[in-house]
Amino acid sequence: MKIVVNGENHILEESLTIRELIGKFGINTETVVVELNKQIVAKENFGSTKLNDSDKVEIVHFVGGG
Repeated sequence: MKIVVNGENHILEESLTIRELIGKFGINTETVVVELNKQIVAKENFGSTKLNDSDKVEIVHFVGGG
C-alpha cells in the first residue's frame, strides 16, 4: 500500500491507523495536527481512522521554545 506523508512516498505492508503511523515516526500525538486528504482529523479519531492506498497525510508537529 502506498501513501504520501509530508510529500514523501511511503510503502506500508498493512493498513495502519493514524495513531500507529505517528508512532512509527516517534512523534507525540499530543503535539501534532494531522491532515488526511486535505481534511483535519480530530485527535480522538487518530486510533480509529485507518489509512488507505493513495492517501495523502500531512503531519504538523508543534515545537515550543523561547
